[in-house]
Amino acid sequence: MDILEALDERRSTRGFLDKPVEKETLERLLSLATQAPSAINIQPWEITIVSGEERKRLSRLLEKRMRERNISCGPGAKRPLQEYFVERQRGLLESMLPNLPEGTPFQDYINEGSCNFYGAPTAIIITIDEVFSKARLTDIGLLVAYLVLAAHGLGLGSCPIGLITAFDNEIKETLNLPEEKQVVIGIALGYRDPDATVNHSRSERAPLNEMVKWRE
Repeated sequence: MDILEALDERRSTRGFLDKPVEKETLERLLSLATQAPSAINIQPWEITIVSGEERKRLSRLLEKRMRERNISCGPGAKRPLQEYFVERQRGLLESMLPNLPEGTPFQDYINEGSCNFYGAPTAIIITIDEVFSKARLTDIGLLVAYLVLAAHGLGLGSCPIGLITAFDNEIKETLNLPEEKQVVIGIALGYRDPDATVNHSRSERAPLNEMVKWRE
């Protein structure tokens, strides 16, 4: 697949087939994703693949904790957002609502779906050692970009999930990860369900003049 086509075509998947991803495919995916650049080649990312019953067990725990603590997805802003940011959020809502199961509140769908990795057969948990500063999160962002594009090229769907970082301690305990690791992001991964209406949603991207400044 042409890389430019992948950049244009790829969108988050929230409806997956009940079909495991073969280990050989996962290894190929990770080999491609870890070609991502990082500062002085330090490659600070650490990756845990969670599949099968372990993924379901993790999801049950996350859903339980989410309800107990009344945690919800949000932009993580430190102050009220400017209207143009709110408008972009509104665009996602409007694109997804017609394709959700009837009577399902949008926020409930996103919260529960995030904790359940939208039913994907595989969850990828990306961590970083706390020895690194926040600057190295840039490297994690590059890895995630490579990973979701490589997944698309391999015929897989993916969806980055940030809500799970609220359950850092629970995830580390369940997956037996060292205390000094920080959960940065999760990724739902699997084969896209062509019949899932939610996968028909396509949020628009803001025009360049809203986010690009030219200085010549």
